[in-house]
Amino acid sequence: MRKQHIELRQTDKHFLQQLLKKGSLKAIVFKRATALLQLGSGQTFRQVSQTLGVSYPTVLTWRDRYLADGLAFLQDKPRSGRPIELSGSQRAKITALACSTPPEGRARWTLRLLADKAVELGHCQRLSHTKARHILKKTNFDRI
Repeated sequence: MRKQHIELRQTDKHFLQQLLKKGSLKAIVFKRATALLQLGSGQTFRQVSQTLGVSYPTVLTWRDRYLADGLAFLQDKPRSGRPIELSGSQRAKITALACSTPPEGRARWTLRLLADKAVELGHCQRLSHTKARHILKKTNFDRI
């Protein structure tokens, strides 16, 4: 008799089978659903990991997440990410400033001068010269 790693409810099993019949799924959702069905049918963790091309600990994690969250684990939770520091209008003001005539005594804007002037004018609270470079790079701006 084989050890069953998870006990799938009949409704979950039916849902997973229907999900896999769809044809259009994200690869990770397909792998997770397939892994659950295989574990529910008695395959070992090692067999499932080799079949799906994932590591052994990944299959263990999927099993644990299924037991904790149910089928909700098929989809990744939203990630917070880093908040946007500068809005589009702020970026446009910085680009416009770079396109304007440089200060007296200067032939052109330097990145440090541009960043300092943008903060001085109140376009943003803080701006490093490297962030100013990224803003201008995204607009294909050439300072020559």
